[in-house]
Amino acid sequence: MRNLYLPTLDPSQGTWLDNPAYRRDFRERTAGIRDGGSWKLERVQHFEEPANRSPSREALRQGDWQASLRLLEDRRENLLNAWREDQRRNYVFHRVRVVEWPLTPYVQWELHSLRQQSEYGVPVRVISDEAEAVRARETRGSLPEIVTHDGSALHHVRYSTAGDPQGAYLFTDPAVVGPWEDYIKTLFEAGEDVRTYVERVVAPLPPPRLTTAGAPAEDAEQRTQ
Repeated sequence: MRNLYLPTLDPSQGTWLDNPAYRRDFRERTAGIRDGGSWKLERVQHFEEPANRSPSREALRQGDWQASLRLLEDRRENLLNAWREDQRRNYVFHRVRVVEWPLTPYVQWELHSLRQQSEYGVPVRVISDEAEAVRARETRGSLPEIVTHDGSALHHVRYSTAGDPQGAYLFTDPAVVGPWEDYIKTLFEAGEDVRTYVERVVAPLPPPRLTTAGAPAEDAEQRTQ
């Protein structure tokens, strides 16, 4: 694995976009890519995003794990159509998911979701927060939530402590975008395919225990890696 330094992100060099503006900019940039791809780094272990919560995610929030997994099956046609569109544009959306143990209910659910997405052409790799590629570079705090778009733009996505989306800083300077895209690619190379990871580690776990608010129960017990 390449031993890259951790790039920096100075908010003063970016443009702040509130959440609606970020989502609009994200859609426009991804839709405009031909013969290229995007790279996403996910580090936060719990998200809310109530305006974009799927039926499966809502079932998880309500504590119905079996319904949550069952409802994931209802989106296969949408995933197939998205894959066909990506094929038409020769576009690939790569994802790297950093995981902590014990798993939060959200990440346990998301890994099942990502495995399904990987069946429809989305390359997803999983890497532990204990991996050297992560741990050695988090001496000043957790890695940021980053999405890069074919080397031309970068969104540094920001969330509240409760996991609610706030918006993103947009960067278009190649001197900022390029090193971050290279770093995410390095993590991708070091990670494990989400399909084998879920089968080996996540699928055998018991259903997550949640409070009525959808957060992990304080006394939840999870098997460690």
